[in-house]
Order: sequence, then C-alpha cells, then structure tokens
Amino acid sequence: MRSILYDRHGQPDEVLRLVQTDDPGPPGPGEVLIRVRKRPVHPDDLFFIRGGVRKSPDDLQISPEPVRTGSAPPWPQGISPGFEGVGIIEALGPDLRRASGFVPGGRVAFFPVRGAWSECVRAQAEFVTPVPDDVPDSVAAQMLVNPISAMLLLRAVEQPGDVGPGKEGPIIQTAAGSAVGRLVTTLALKRGLRMINLVRTAQGAAVLKAKFPTVPVFTTDDDTWREQVRREAGGGPIQAVLDAVGGALAYDLVALLADGGTLVSHGALGHGSTPLESLAVTAREISIRGVSIGRWTTTRTAQERRQDIAAAVELARTDKSPFDIAAEYDLAQVAEAVQHTERAGKIGTVLLTSEPRMPRERWIA
Repeated sequence: MRSILYDRHGQPDEVLRLVQTDDPGPPGPGEVLIRVRKRPVHPDDLFFIRGGVRKSPDDLQISPEPVRTGSAPPWPQGISPGFEGVGIIEALGPDLRRASGFVPGGRVAFFPVRGAWSECVRAQAEFVTPVPDDVPDSVAAQMLVNPISAMLLLRAVEQPGDVGPGKEGPIIQTAAGSAVGRLVTTLALKRGLRMINLVRTAQGAAVLKAKFPTVPVFTTDDDTWREQVRREAGGGPIQAVLDAVGGALAYDLVALLADGGTLVSHGALGHGSTPLESLAVTAREISIRGVSIGRWTTTRTAQERRQDIAAAVELARTDKSPFDIAAEYDLAQVAEAVQHTERAGKIGTVLLTSEPRMPRERWIA
C-alpha cells in the first residue's frame, strides 16, 4: 500500500515522503481493518511533524535527530501522520464478526487512529463510527475531530459560574475563520450564546460575515479592533475568550476580559510571547485553561465519547455548511496539500485522497 512517512522533524513539504509499505495485516480482537478513502490535513498534524514548533522560520527550531516516540512506529522506515479519516471496512477482528454496525464493505469514519495518511489502517472498534448514507466522504473524513474540538471548547466556558444562555457577556473567539472556529460559531448560535469573532484580515472577515451575518467579526490587522470589540460588548463584561493564536495577542485578549474571566487556549498560531506576570492573573483572578482534542480519550468516559460522536454525526447529517472543502489532493501530492493548508485566505479543509483526481480549490486570491 501507499503511505506518507517521515523519520525526522522538519518542514512537512520537505520531510514527508510517499513510499510503498506492507499492509497492516489482519485485524486482531477488537480491531477493524479499514481501506482509507480520504483524510484531512489538520494544522495539528503539521505541528507534530515540525516537532511541536511554530511555522515561522524566525521561531522554528528543527531537530536533526530521528523522531522519538514512546512506542515503536507503525512501520520501521518511519511514522505516518494523521489520526482521522473515512474508509471502507475490509475485515473485522474475530470477536467483531457479529457486531452490530460493522460489516465488511461498510463505510466508516475513525478517530483517533494512528497512520491515517496511509491507504490502510487497523483501528480499535471503539474509535470507529459507521457513516450514514446521507453524509458524503468529504464530510465524513472531517466530521469527528473538528466538531468534537468545538464541543470541548464550548464546554470549557459553559461550566457553572462562567458563561451560558442568558448569562452576561459575550464569548470572544480568535482564528474564527478556521474549520474549528466556524464550528464553534455554528454550535454557539444553536445554544443561544453570544459570540464576537476575530480574524486576521478583512478578506477573512468578509467571508465569515457572509456565513454568519448576525455575528460581529473584527480584524486584528486593524489597530482599532480592541475598541471595536469593547463597543460591540456595550461596555459590559467579557467573560470568556477562546484563543487559538496565543503569543503576543494573549496580552490584549486578557486585557479585554472582565475580572474573573476565562482565557481558553487551544492553539499557538501567533508569534512572540506574553510573560505570565504581565497578565495580572492573580490580582484580577483570571482563569487560564488549556483544551486539547488529544486528551479527549482520557478526560471523557466511554459513554461521554459516544455522546460526543453521536452529536458530531448528527451535525454532519443536518448541517453540512461548516464542512467546506478547500481542495482534494492525491497522496502523491502531499507537498501541494501541505502548502495549500497553510495558504492565506484558504476556505475549508484540505483532504488527502487515495483516489487520484485533480484538486478542487476554493480560496481568496
């Protein structure tokens, strides 16, 4: 089978390579063998390939040493990125042959499963989800990670004493034009939460305003964005910020928060840094929380995870608008896919497909 692998940290379009590897082998007890059709290129995938460092050449520090993980890589010649995708069941483990919902030839989505950027994966059945007939592959390939991430973020600011329907103060969101950002806005509106969205450019703001005409959006490229946010909030308290940017922007975001407010960090897209002591966390009783989809399997019970998955699938069935596709690239075009993923003005998610085709692109020139 074809697999995309890397054996050292670095710029993804330089260290990733397409090679022929052995199939994973027959599934064991509790496992499902899946022939993968499509998988998304998530920003976190590229973050890990770089070794957990920022994209900017000014900030980037690449280790020349081979990748080290806590367990052996899935193939001796390297590690295959990716944790999410959609495909067809080729075989079931011996104890799953009568399991409801899993049949050879059935279409399924999966997360978290290592090695999704390969044509075939073995997955634990608990992380495999049947795909309804009315959900196309392009949506199913991305219907778990981003929706569940959005749920986790809103849950982080809907705890007792924070914000919620009828409670005072809007939620500010940075990187609101991202796939997760659009899903957060979609879910927040369904829950009656008041949002103020932030994006970097006027072009991004125009796209987001067209998608969510009732939600105010401001651009951080505009020097007056802080005053605009305060006016939109009516001078009232801002209780929570969902921040995917971090860096130097954190100082301004915390300054906008009411005393006792909450900053929820879930990314590091920005540049620079903000010393913790400059945020007056203690004096103002500011709470800072981190949220990561990587801890979903350990912080949510099996029943709670099933509920999250059911909610994600229902969203994919009833509202496909948050699942825009920027382009589809064959596995052999991984370098182009990576470059497109990080292109300014990109709309939607870039998918890697095992079915050769020309890329379909949507972006702002």
